[in-house]
Amino acid sequence: MLTYHVEYKEFSPLLAKRSLKIFLDQFDPSRLYFLQAEVAPFIDMKEEGLKKIVTDHEKSSYETYESIDFLIRSAILRARARRAILTAQFVEKGVLESEENELGGNFCKTEKDLSENVKKSLIAALEFEKKAEGLTQLSSEDIKSILDLFEKRVQKSEDEYLAPDEGRFLSMQIIKAFAKSLDPHSCFFTSEESLELKMILEKQFEGIGIVFREGIRGISVKSLVEGGPAKRSGVISEGDLLKAINNRSVQGISYREAMNLLKESRGGKVLLTFSRKEGGVFSVTLVREKIALVEEKVRFTSYPYADGMIGVINLPSFYENGDGISAEKDIKNAIRTLKSQGNLIGLVLDVRDNTGGFLSQAVKVSGLFISSGVIVISKYADNQIQYLREINGKMFYRGPLVVLTSKLSASATEILAQALQDYGIALVVGDHRTYGKGTIQYQTVTEDGAESFFKVTIGRYYTVSGRSTQIEGVKADIIVPTKYAPFNIGEKYLAYPLKNDQVSSAFIDSCADVDLKNLAWFESNYLPNLQKKISSWNAMLPILKKNSQYRLNHDQNFLAFLRLLQSKPSLTVDWKEELGSEDLQMNEALAVIKDMTLLQKDQKTGDFLRK
Repeated sequence: MLTYHVEYKEFSPLLAKRSLKIFLDQFDPSRLYFLQAEVAPFIDMKEEGLKKIVTDHEKSSYETYESIDFLIRSAILRARARRAILTAQFVEKGVLESEENELGGNFCKTEKDLSENVKKSLIAALEFEKKAEGLTQLSSEDIKSILDLFEKRVQKSEDEYLAPDEGRFLSMQIIKAFAKSLDPHSCFFTSEESLELKMILEKQFEGIGIVFREGIRGISVKSLVEGGPAKRSGVISEGDLLKAINNRSVQGISYREAMNLLKESRGGKVLLTFSRKEGGVFSVTLVREKIALVEEKVRFTSYPYADGMIGVINLPSFYENGDGISAEKDIKNAIRTLKSQGNLIGLVLDVRDNTGGFLSQAVKVSGLFISSGVIVISKYADNQIQYLREINGKMFYRGPLVVLTSKLSASATEILAQALQDYGIALVVGDHRTYGKGTIQYQTVTEDGAESFFKVTIGRYYTVSGRSTQIEGVKADIIVPTKYAPFNIGEKYLAYPLKNDQVSSAFIDSCADVDLKNLAWFESNYLPNLQKKISSWNAMLPILKKNSQYRLNHDQNFLAFLRLLQSKPSLTVDWKEELGSEDLQMNEALAVIKDMTLLQKDQKTGDFLRK
């Protein structure tokens, strides 16, 4: 990972200092185990101690981390005793009151603070299960059942630290801490974690299409994956209780053991036995297969306007896999379908919750909206610069275009938004800035036959203007706050982010990096079709901003939304319950598109500049 990394090439006292903090945080993120006095010698370690860690590392010795591991084992035993006392009190007296503050932050100063944090974690577990099981109130029996389940889950995690495994688990935690010390996006994964990430990136997995959850009744069906074998069977419902797998009872075995039984079924077939609240037991045989995560792929709709319609395409991520599924293909199909339905006057590309994906897909999707030209400029550790281009010379859609963003829009999404903004092709509407991740990662998660699974930052990216989104994000042309607006979301709030910088713009592409044998083709087919920077939408911005602000200032629903934002609600607030199901940001994006179409007509006569 150090060989690949864009900035750090050797383990140093700086990385050692970071890794100690990360190593402690990995175990105790919610501050349920350690006291400040216990961790201070590691967090505040002097330069001499940090240099010793580096020297030890060169000798494959990790005494300091082994000392923390010993401290962890003691803290686990102390926490178990504390949870047992509090659980007994909860069962006897009911749910105890707790101070109103969130878990996390600094390590606890006193034993009392530590007990208070543990109490809050138990209360959170009770509230979660109460809601999940649809209970209106909790009896002593309910409290005991929920806290017993909670204890079983926690101890399962703690046992990994306590179990003698010849240091394998400790080694994994050290490697994870080293990886995270490089920057926020460099990570080392277990095989289980890599499978989850691969599923997210490729938008497909192999299975039977059931999401299970473990509750006080046992293991039940939480949801069914659309298009999967379980959903198609038509006999399994949410809430059904799993009784047996291949005629083996799941009573008394752990959730993980039950999931392993599912994976180990021979020939891909699995016989599941369920019971239902209404009564009755039934069995069904399912066959594992590759399942595309349809709900996490491109979705689209349209809204009638004037003599046509405005299309809305929701792009949840930049996905791609070897079976021909990709974000680019799905967006092409969406635009084709919308055009076939009538006059496509304008388009909103909704990427508010899109946190990224494959860089190659960001380039291809951006290329659908320009003729030819540079989309991404990549700079690597040795200052080598690479240009990623759209070269086919065709625009798949031309017309009023809004990219709807939020603070959660990140990475590949920011490439799309800023590239189209740079060329003047689209206006960016949403939170005042996006997430601010402008770095490139190499990963082994989707590689066949990889011996280890990691993700490491190998470079920075810039769009055609030479600007980087790192830290700064993409600035909205028209600010329409989303539900993420009041929260500290973004790269600059993460530990150890890389700095922002800039390179030369590439609107005029010199093709300096193009191989000589391909240069003639580029000169004949690519350079004549270079996308020119469009200025018309930017020229309209003063009017568009004024119109948007007027609408928002007079929209009672949006004003109510802003008042709720000012109260800084939890990120988990139920917005539908608070404000109804209306999508206020989408409403405004559609209104901006309508303004763009009207001003576009007036532009032909020059009238829009006088409005």
